[in-house]
Amino acid sequence: MQSEQRNFILAIALSGLILLGWSTLASRWFPPANPPVTKIQGGKTTLIPAPGTLPAPALQVARQSREHMIASSPRLAIRNAKVSGSMNLKGARIDDLVLNAYRETIAKNSPNVRLLSPQGAPQAYFASFDWMGTGVAVPNADTLWTADRAELTPTSPVTLRWNNGQGQVFVLKMAIDDQYMFTVDQRVANIGGVPIVARPYAVVNRTDKPTDPDNWIAHVGPIGALNGAVDYDITYDNMTGKEPSFFGKMFGTKAVAGVNSATSTGGWLGFGDKYWLTALAPQGAAKIDASFRAGEGSYQADFARAPVTVQPGRGASVVTHFFAGAKQINVLDGYEADLKIPLFGKAIDWGWFEVFEKPLFHYLHWLFGLIGNFGLAIMALTLTVRGLMFPIAQKQFKSMAAMRVVQPKMKAIQERHKDDKARQQQEIMALYKTEKINPLAGCLPVFIQMPIFFALYKVLMLTIEMRHQPFVGWIQDMSVPDPLTPVNLFGLLPFTPPHVIAIGVLPIILGVTMFIQFKLNPPPPDPVQAQMFSIMPWVLMFVMAPFAAGLQLYWATSNLLTIAQQKWLYSRYPQLKNSPAAPTVA
Repeated sequence: MQSEQRNFILAIALSGLILLGWSTLASRWFPPANPPVTKIQGGKTTLIPAPGTLPAPALQVARQSREHMIASSPRLAIRNAKVSGSMNLKGARIDDLVLNAYRETIAKNSPNVRLLSPQGAPQAYFASFDWMGTGVAVPNADTLWTADRAELTPTSPVTLRWNNGQGQVFVLKMAIDDQYMFTVDQRVANIGGVPIVARPYAVVNRTDKPTDPDNWIAHVGPIGALNGAVDYDITYDNMTGKEPSFFGKMFGTKAVAGVNSATSTGGWLGFGDKYWLTALAPQGAAKIDASFRAGEGSYQADFARAPVTVQPGRGASVVTHFFAGAKQINVLDGYEADLKIPLFGKAIDWGWFEVFEKPLFHYLHWLFGLIGNFGLAIMALTLTVRGLMFPIAQKQFKSMAAMRVVQPKMKAIQERHKDDKARQQQEIMALYKTEKINPLAGCLPVFIQMPIFFALYKVLMLTIEMRHQPFVGWIQDMSVPDPLTPVNLFGLLPFTPPHVIAIGVLPIILGVTMFIQFKLNPPPPDPVQAQMFSIMPWVLMFVMAPFAAGLQLYWATSNLLTIAQQKWLYSRYPQLKNSPAAPTVA
C-alpha cells in the first residue's frame, strides 16, 4: 500500500512539474549600435556621422472614423486571395488591410477581421518604410508618393517615386504574394553633384493592445527572433517602462524595462496576437539595429539598416519583407524555408512541447480533412491515442497484478525491518528484481498522457486552423468553451451566468464519466485518497469548464474509452477487481 501511495504522489508531483515547466528562455537584448559610415575620399579614410536616430513612435489619437481617414487620403488598392485593402500614398503606409478568409465571430453577417487601420482612426495599426539622412531631404509621413499603377496584386507589383528636388530620387518597389507577405525594395538614386548619407529603416506601429491575454501558456505582444533566438518575454507594459513581473523573472526572463533593443544579423520582429501577426524581416543576413519602443498612446517595432554613402550618379537598395496576416502553421514554416527568415514558424508560441504539438496538429488536421467534422476528428484522435497506449495500460495492469501477489512478502519485509528503513528499502528493491516487477509501471501512462494532453491544449489554443470549427448542434466553435449551461436552463433564462459557474454540457459529461471511471475501482484503503478520489471528478468539471470545447471533448471521449478498457482488463485480471485498491487506467 505504501508503495502505491508513493507512486501516486510521485505521479502528481511530476505532472505538476510538467505544468510549471512551460516557459522558454530567450536571448538577452543589448542596446543597438549606431555606427558611423566609412567614406573613402582622395585616398584617405574619413568618418561621416551616421544619420540621426529613428523618429519617435507616432502620436496616436483617434480623431476620425476609419472610413473617413481612408476616403480622405490618396490610395493604392491592395488585393489578393487572402487580403484586401489599400495603401496610403501620403507617407507610403500600408494601413488598411482586412483578412478575407476570417470573420470576427461565427455569425453569418460578421465582418471580416481587420488587421491594419490608418493613423488617426480607432485601433490604428500600420507599417512604413522610410529613410533617415544627414544634410539631405528624406521622405517622411507627409511625403506624397506617385504610383505607376492603381492596384497592387500578386501579378502587378507597383513602383512608388518621390523626388526631393535636391538631386535625389527615392523609390519603393512594392510586391505582394498570394498569401500575406509584402516585399518592399527601398531605393535611392543620387543624381546630384555631391555624396549623400542615408539610412533605411522600417516600422510597424499600433495603438491598442490585443484583447487576448498574454500569459505563461501563450505569448501575446511584442515578439522577435534576433541573434538566433525568439524572445517571448517583452510585453506592452515592459515597453512603457515597467519591470518584468516576479513570475517572469523567476522563469528566466531577460527583458529590462524600457531597454528592448538588439543588434542582430538577420531575424525579424513585430507584434503577435493570438491568431494574427505583423512582422518585419530584412532580406538575407543583413545587420540591423532592432528595437521595441513605446510612444504616447502607441507601440512601435522597428529596425534600421546600416547607413549607406551614395556617390553622385550611383544608387543604393535594400529589401525588406513585411508579413501581415494569419498565423497559419504551414504558411509561416513555408516563409521560414523559402525566404530564409530564421525561426519564423516560432511566431506561434509552441513552448516546450513543440515536439508533440506539431505532429499532433498535422495529424488532427489530416483527420479533419478526411472526416470533415472537427469534433469527430478529435474523437478519432482520442481513439488513436488510446489505441497506442493500450499495450502500456495492459502492461501497467500486469505489473499491478504482480504487485498484489507479492503484497504479503512486502508486508513481512516491512515488519521485519521496521526499525531500519534503509534495509527495508533494499530488501523491497531486491524483491522487485526477483519478481520482475516495475513499481513505477502505474505512473508510465500518466507521463505519456500528460504531454499529449497539454500538446492538444496548446494546439486548440494557438492554431488558427482550429478557430471557428463546429462540432454538432450548439457547439459551433471548438476552440472556445462549451456555451450551453444548465445554470440558465440552457439559454431559456435571459441572463449570462458568471464565468465561474457557467458549466457547459461537455464538462458535465466529463465529470460524470470520470466519476463512473473511479467507481469501477474499489475505494483505496487510505481515507485521504478515498476522499480525494470522490471529489476529484466534480472539481475537474469546474476546472475544465473554461477550457476549449475540443479539449473537453477529448477528455470525455478518453474517459469513455478508459471505462471500456477497464472493464475488459478487469475480465482478464480479476485479482485486481477484487483487490482493495485497484489501479486506474490513465
